[in-house]
Amino acid sequence: MSNSSEALPNSKIIKAFTDTMIRIGIVAFLVVLCVQVFAPFSGLMLWALILAIALYPMHLKLSGKLGGKPGRAATIIVLAGLLLLGGPSLMIGESFASHLHSVYTNFEGGDLDIDPPPESVAEWPVVGEKVYAAWNSAAENLPAFVEDQRPQLVALSKKVLQIAANTAGGVLTFLASLIIAGIIMAYGVSGTSAMRDIYVRFAGPDKGPHLQKLSVATVRSVATGVIGVAFIQALLLGIGFIFAGVPGAGVLAILVMVLGIVQLPAALISLPVIVYLWVGGDASTTSNIIFSVYLLIAGLADNVLKPLLLGRGVDVPMPVVLFGALGGMVSAGIIGLFIGAILLSVGYQVFMDWIAEPSEDQEAEGSASVSSE
Repeated sequence: MSNSSEALPNSKIIKAFTDTMIRIGIVAFLVVLCVQVFAPFSGLMLWALILAIALYPMHLKLSGKLGGKPGRAATIIVLAGLLLLGGPSLMIGESFASHLHSVYTNFEGGDLDIDPPPESVAEWPVVGEKVYAAWNSAAENLPAFVEDQRPQLVALSKKVLQIAANTAGGVLTFLASLIIAGIIMAYGVSGTSAMRDIYVRFAGPDKGPHLQKLSVATVRSVATGVIGVAFIQALLLGIGFIFAGVPGAGVLAILVMVLGIVQLPAALISLPVIVYLWVGGDASTTSNIIFSVYLLIAGLADNVLKPLLLGRGVDVPMPVVLFGALGGMVSAGIIGLFIGAILLSVGYQVFMDWIAEPSEDQEAEGSASVSSE
């Protein structure tokens, strides 16, 4: 009799365990299916969410001036963004992609020419002599150099062509994400409430709202203060490079953006371009003066933009932003340059906030020491 009574609870435990495992398996199966369905749109939706968070304060002000009409305010912001940013972004992206494609085509056809290196290259510390020797060998006999380095150069050329294709797709993704960001902003009140509920569900009612505010503040700080300044300045200079007929205008604009993310002055690119216009350009003196003044002003525009946009929200170390930008660009192309920097910054801030929070043992020790005193 006792054996049967003991077997009954055991059978109930086994049945409950089996039911729990089946439920977990069904939930995991549904999660995997949802991830597979959503994965192709993850970059687009992440970028749209970042834009919506960054632009939402502007949306609130505009909506108030329009009599509390969030849909109309979101439409105005999206149309203005497409007109002001869409055209220049397409021009710079097309220039960047076409230049990389031209380099790849010339390499495949054997028409790529390389100028000999300056003598100063050999004086670079550590790697100067090796770089000078390889560069000089490629300039003197490019076919032989290509034949010696063919496996590495073929892999590099394919990567360059892939970057060119990703650039075109990244520009279109940015424009599409701006439209989706407008839809998100139009439903900003309900969206904010839903995000707060999600944070509360994961982190609890005490910590959830704080983590939500921290994440939002970090996104706005990095998106407007760092990425925004670099992006705007790259657009301004990129437009000038294109109309001035500077070779590789899109590549130079991307370099300006990377320098801006690293917090280095864009004058490192704009000043040599101005010198090129006067030394190697074919334009008239009047156009050289106009473009030189424009590029000089655009190269110093960060001195005006940074006080307006930088420092909003919270501070994030520049190496974190840089690693996120470069890692994102390697893994996801041009669009990853933005998303990677912001995601890594948010993760860093949340992690450091968790580190700074005292544990229950530390709180107990602190209260014990206070009571003993």
